[in-house]
Amino acid sequence: MADRRERRTIRLGLVAGVAIGALAAGLSAQAQDAQSPTALEQVVTEGGAGKGDAEGPVDGYVARDTGTGAKTATPLSDIPQSVSVIGRNELADRGVVTKIDEALRYTAGVSTEPFGSDPDTDWFYIRGFDATQTGVFLDGLNLFSYGFGGFQADAYMLERVEVLKGPASVLYGGSSPGGIVNLVRKRPQETPAFSTEIGINNFGNAFFGFDVNDTLNADGTIRYRVTGKIAGGDNYSDYSEDLRGFIMPQVTFAPDAATEVTVYALLSGLDQTHVGNGFLPYEGTVTKAPFGRIDRDLFFGEPDHDYGRSDQQAIGYEVSHTFDSGWTLSQSLRFSHLDKREELVYPYAYTADDDLARLGFKHRTSVDSFAVDTRAETEFDTGGLSHTFLAGIDYKNYRIDQMQASAFPASDLDPTDPVYGGALPAYNTYLDGVTRLNQVGLYAQDQIRFGGGWIATVNGRYDHVDIDNQSRLATGSYDFDDGAFSGRAGLGYQFDTGVTPYVSVATFFNPLIGTSYTGGGLKPEEGRQIEAGVKYDPTFLDGSLTASVYRIVKENVALTRPDFLQEQLGEVTSTGVELEGKVHLDAHWTLLASYTYNHLEITKDLNPLLVGNRPFLIPEHQASLWAEYKVTDGALEGVSLGGGLRYQGESYADNANTKTVPGALVTDAAIRYEKNGWQGSLNVANLFDKDYVKGCQGLFTCGYGDQRTVTLKLSKSW
Repeated sequence: MADRRERRTIRLGLVAGVAIGALAAGLSAQAQDAQSPTALEQVVTEGGAGKGDAEGPVDGYVARDTGTGAKTATPLSDIPQSVSVIGRNELADRGVVTKIDEALRYTAGVSTEPFGSDPDTDWFYIRGFDATQTGVFLDGLNLFSYGFGGFQADAYMLERVEVLKGPASVLYGGSSPGGIVNLVRKRPQETPAFSTEIGINNFGNAFFGFDVNDTLNADGTIRYRVTGKIAGGDNYSDYSEDLRGFIMPQVTFAPDAATEVTVYALLSGLDQTHVGNGFLPYEGTVTKAPFGRIDRDLFFGEPDHDYGRSDQQAIGYEVSHTFDSGWTLSQSLRFSHLDKREELVYPYAYTADDDLARLGFKHRTSVDSFAVDTRAETEFDTGGLSHTFLAGIDYKNYRIDQMQASAFPASDLDPTDPVYGGALPAYNTYLDGVTRLNQVGLYAQDQIRFGGGWIATVNGRYDHVDIDNQSRLATGSYDFDDGAFSGRAGLGYQFDTGVTPYVSVATFFNPLIGTSYTGGGLKPEEGRQIEAGVKYDPTFLDGSLTASVYRIVKENVALTRPDFLQEQLGEVTSTGVELEGKVHLDAHWTLLASYTYNHLEITKDLNPLLVGNRPFLIPEHQASLWAEYKVTDGALEGVSLGGGLRYQGESYADNANTKTVPGALVTDAAIRYEKNGWQGSLNVANLFDKDYVKGCQGLFTCGYGDQRTVTLKLSKSW
């Protein structure tokens, strides 16, 4: 039955892809015949893209190039996998202020905020698989995290957010099989620019940001950029508040067209009282408990035992030089440090009196992370083949020193009449030690053009991983090392109409930190993907359409045994269809649309009763639509109106598939006015204040979706 469903899904996806391709070709032919006075001229990139096109500002909503899908500046249509790009204009228009997961609410194949709003963590699931800890990158270097040792970026510091869907191990080493999120920071630009913004939301959380870009000398060979922000105030939960900020100075030296060096630093911090969300029971949120439903504003912790402090520092550089021989040598390097301390109280069950039974938790975490990537690339011809060749070596070293402890039991809490101030018992330390992960990888890529429109992509990579865990407790120490090959092969054909059908296969691996029931370390997760699709860049308007179908098999999934040890016997498959489009119809209208069908299935498990079931948390269907209208003349010139719909389908709350989380449709809206460099905007997320549960990871780990959030912002650019 499962195989029939998967074959049917693939057939539907291929039919959808072919249909879009045929429709695109027809529209293109019609447009070439019609002499439309509103037709927009499109600049078609031949061969590779410029570095600035892949890292710099996106013109409107429609990006043409990416540095994520091939580790070198490349047109999106050349990548044999689906890639989504969210630029600065789109982030601003949709009212994304701080959180990165909010930026991806309208992206096909991505499930964000699966436990609801969480101010100190950005949660991403791509094609059904968690990418939060191993699938987040900043400028192509992994922001690896483990436990509570995760780095966080602010949306204001970014120029664009890119999502490479499907395995990325062949380019970036161990990472999530569903894909990666690459955060591309703002960089010094050649043209001086200055901007500032100030705003506040309906909860009383205010922010102020500034962005200064200029040159330091007369000939412009040295330029700088300083970006900073401070924000703070109340959050949606009772008692919850935060204060956060960052500053990011950068200097670029470009003495000639062949050489460029950029040095940057990042200092950021967060001080918070946690929100009450993400650890709520199924009964009382999705369904009614005897007392009704738990209020979305409930603070289920203890105000006197709740704090969260995070301090991050990073320093890095990027250097590139093109030699007379045509070879370009590039290197990216970053060292990051994180100190994080937290204490909170959260529920784990109901008592006989329908109170929330709670426990206390605290941790201290210190992380040192070092990453460096060195690449060499060139272009050459062999016979009728034109090659863009890339080879490199990258290395990452991640060290986490962590202590975790619990206080059990904490006092109970009445969810209808909470009374705080209960004492906590003594904390018991159950984790204390240092874990080190070292990974080094050698990789090569060849993008080959031939036959007028054919483009083939061939990748290969070998990685060696070493994990060392030294526990300060009686048990838990281990040392583990392993090696893995990964590869990718893709083939596409670019028609003159802008239609590019493609197919690709890829393998992946994802290192796991943990102890096997046999006493050693866990083997990396491994697996494979096959993907086919159609990309369409219309020649008669500024737009991009993508349809893709895929199947991912993830093996060596670590499962928890009845004795609470881990055994790698699990396998999960992900089969799906993704449709995504971004189009500037004319000078007034802009449309974004996406649809995701994602069929997840447990195909191997310690519990045979779970085989054939769907994993919890991730909905099978998702869809979104955003429309933007801008007035360009008359008395209302400068006014823009925007509106969006976000739909998530039904999901399961448990792997036994006995409980479901209903689907929800959420509405967003925006209005802006721009004149003489000034802009005033009002964005409303969840306009009608839909009360819904975003997802459940078990029957006592449910989280409410976003509440109505009204953000008023005033900005000035010059």
